[in-house]
Amino acid sequence: MYTASGTLDKEQLVVQYAPLVKRIAYHLMAKLPASVQVEDIIQNGMLGLLDAINRYEEGLGAQFETYAVQRVRGAMLDGLRENDWLPRSLRRDMRRIEAAVHQLEQQNGRPPTEKELADSLGLPLSDYQHMLQEARGYQLVYFEDFTSDGEDDYLERHITLEGNDPLTLLLEGSMRDVLVRAIDDLPEREQTVMGLYYEQDMNLREIGEVLGVSESRVCQLHSQAIARLRARISGVAQGMVKAKADGRARGRRPAAS
Repeated sequence: MYTASGTLDKEQLVVQYAPLVKRIAYHLMAKLPASVQVEDIIQNGMLGLLDAINRYEEGLGAQFETYAVQRVRGAMLDGLRENDWLPRSLRRDMRRIEAAVHQLEQQNGRPPTEKELADSLGLPLSDYQHMLQEARGYQLVYFEDFTSDGEDDYLERHITLEGNDPLTLLLEGSMRDVLVRAIDDLPEREQTVMGLYYEQDMNLREIGEVLGVSESRVCQLHSQAIARLRARISGVAQGMVKAKADGRARGRRPAAS
């Protein structure tokens, strides 16, 4: 990796790590709406790679690849933030799905099927699946979920009491248990998609090859799984906040004379 003069061979590093940039970009695409072009993500990632090469010092205590991955991901995310890649209309649509998931789970005592969700939303199944496809990029938690910008954002609409930090609630042991149970309750194919994507680090195309379905179908399953998990967490968070509010109200009541 070094030239005869003892400096980093930047050209060789670019050639060697360009495939890594491409892999990171395609993995990230599962979290992005279809309007985002993978070529733009790769371009930002290459800028991050060049920045890593220019900044890297052996004394940082990390292998170059570890350092480069951080810089590449950071450059990709910076580019996405600048372009405001997640439309609010997409979040509104997915909140409708979350609400339908929650209602049907309470009503039937089990995870609803795609057909049941489509019927609940008054949509043909094909239109519902198209909505899931367009929702590529919908995540379990967003930074905006924990901040106020004048909109009615997730968790924020339930957690309004002073001192109830939503991130703290999410990380509490009970919430972790809820998330684990929610993942266990996912339909088998959605569980498989989540495991292959988040544990095995596979991209949508690779997961589709494993399952024998199209990349777009994997995208739909991923979006639907996220909606189920968010609906479960939202419902539990609401219950936790209500319980804490009731406890505080009881604590503020004056003693009987």
